[in-house]
Amino acid sequence: MPTSRRRLLLALGSAPLTFARDAKPVELKGALRKSPKHGWHHVVLAGDPHTIGFQHGYLLSNEIANVQRIIAVEMKHDTEKDWDFYRKAGREFFWPKVEKEYQEEIQGIADGVKARGGSLDVWDIVALNAWLEWSPYFLNWYNKRNGVTSPPTAVAADRCSAFVATGSYTKDRRPVMGHNAWTGYTNGAHWNIIFDVRPSQGKRFLMDGYPGLIHSGDDFGMNTAGIMITETTITQFDGFNPEGIPEFMRARKALQYSGSIDDFATIMKTGNNGGYANCWLVTDNKTGEIGSLELGLKNVTLQRTMDGYFCGANFPVNEKLAKEETTFDMANKSLSPNARRVRWEELMKVNRGRIDAAMGQRFLSDHVDSLTGKTEPNERTLCGHVELSPRGMKPWQPEYGAAGAVQAKVTTAALAGRLTMYASMGHPCGLHFRADEHLRKHPEFAWQKPILGDLRSNPWTRFEAVR
Repeated sequence: MPTSRRRLLLALGSAPLTFARDAKPVELKGALRKSPKHGWHHVVLAGDPHTIGFQHGYLLSNEIANVQRIIAVEMKHDTEKDWDFYRKAGREFFWPKVEKEYQEEIQGIADGVKARGGSLDVWDIVALNAWLEWSPYFLNWYNKRNGVTSPPTAVAADRCSAFVATGSYTKDRRPVMGHNAWTGYTNGAHWNIIFDVRPSQGKRFLMDGYPGLIHSGDDFGMNTAGIMITETTITQFDGFNPEGIPEFMRARKALQYSGSIDDFATIMKTGNNGGYANCWLVTDNKTGEIGSLELGLKNVTLQRTMDGYFCGANFPVNEKLAKEETTFDMANKSLSPNARRVRWEELMKVNRGRIDAAMGQRFLSDHVDSLTGKTEPNERTLCGHVELSPRGMKPWQPEYGAAGAVQAKVTTAALAGRLTMYASMGHPCGLHFRADEHLRKHPEFAWQKPILGDLRSNPWTRFEAVR
């Protein structure tokens, strides 16, 4: 065995690889896949765009193929369109708007998958990256243009609970940020990658992520310029501009190139296509300032403070945005986003001056239903458990839908300065989800059996950039 290849295999010893015949070891220089830790896979990528992509596709080839299969099944069920539709739409509507740097990285992912013997091509990877923008954003626009009625399951999901605080609200008066990702357990069980990326251009960054995506997707990350970002979706949102830049590219670019809150806002607003509309929480650790960028298509609002907090739970903040771009009832206190908003306000008020990483972990594991005042995990608690709710989370999830918080992360200014976070895979509260048991109780979800697995809760675990 050549010395160069032996050295690479030793570097990757925690996750041995078998090189495909046409793989080039030089393209994996600087890459690393560490041994799984409490449900997470820590993957280090480094180099120019194509090299980063190749490493990503090569190291996570099996995982990418698995999630593509799961998402294709879900999209067919929820949108009544098969995967070939999204491959074609990605090629025609999204690819031409993607900057060359990220085209090269996406091509690299496809090349890396192929080098490991996988069958996915570049259009599969494009469709996968745009996954969160397809329904209802692109789909409603496309169906309306073609005189087709979208199915009722094509709705903007209620994804995630998050907070950021600074100044007199935190223990050391510096920013603290936390987020738990809400999604269906079919796909969410695989949102378990910690990406440590050293690109040849821009800033080094650490983010949680999903196999095959160039962006985080649920969007929790930090870079060496002191920028920390996260978000929660704007529920029941509808709007899309087919001439805009894909959200997945803007989100990745913003994490890689932002050096300030203004940089972040500019990148996210430039070419905004309305896809995957979010309320973004952002921090500049150099100054201690935090911001909230609510990015609708017609309405965009940026708030900032050096002493305060912002919270996200899928509720629209701007009433004009809520009225013009969503169908959400902001007055209904029984709805999950409104109930979680109340709980966030309670926690921020009671814990002012004491918020740190440990307290952030407790927030994201919280089971208090602000409507009833009881501790009972359901769709209204910050750690979401739709699977336990007789109400479901309509229109996104029916009664007892297998969905909710699938993982959580928290960091502080001090930790982020070392590109470090704490993360918990599965429900951060400690409750496990058992797929077979759930399907026995709720046979109406039998269609999910081929793609639904267990979601085990894992302890909070520290992850930091490889030095």
